[in-house]
Amino acid sequence: MNLTQIYKDQIVPKLMSEFGLTNIMAAPKVSKININMGVKEMAHDKGLIDKVSSQLVAISGQKPKITRAKVAIANFKLRENDPIGLTVTLRGVRLYDFMTKLFGIVLPRVRDFQGVSKTAFDGAGNYSLGMTDQIVFSEIEYGKIDKIRGLQITFVIKNGSPEKSKRLLELMGMPFKK
Repeated sequence: MNLTQIYKDQIVPKLMSEFGLTNIMAAPKVSKININMGVKEMAHDKGLIDKVSSQLVAISGQKPKITRAKVAIANFKLRENDPIGLTVTLRGVRLYDFMTKLFGIVLPRVRDFQGVSKTAFDGAGNYSLGMTDQIVFSEIEYGKIDKIRGLQITFVIKNGSPEKSKRLLELMGMPFKK
């Protein structure tokens, strides 16, 4: 049984009863996942875009979009419109597949993993998770990595207060710290 079916059949009824919701549309739902990888060297090394892009494609299964500098910053030797990172937005089936992979395979592979922080929710109920290196994803070939880079994963949750969002992610299998 996949995570989409589990969400519809088991998680939504449990959330509705716990929070006293009467409408099924009021139940919190993960609407999208944003994966961001900031690469400061990308502005000066154009070949780096392809390397990092292929890693993000392997992680997410989707082609990333290049993010560019909005303003020039002389201290960082950065010009306007220089590439500074990559981003991917996952929705639908890819979203649930990525969550299954992240919770079941990737996070347990992190060295000295004790669980993710319970305090990384914003006021709207969205959750941000920072990963220090991309090699915890099994799709990345260790031999082809030129440098360890971190990435930011943001779960955008609809109809969520931080309490509802936390409970939703717990029921979906996110391993929070005890």
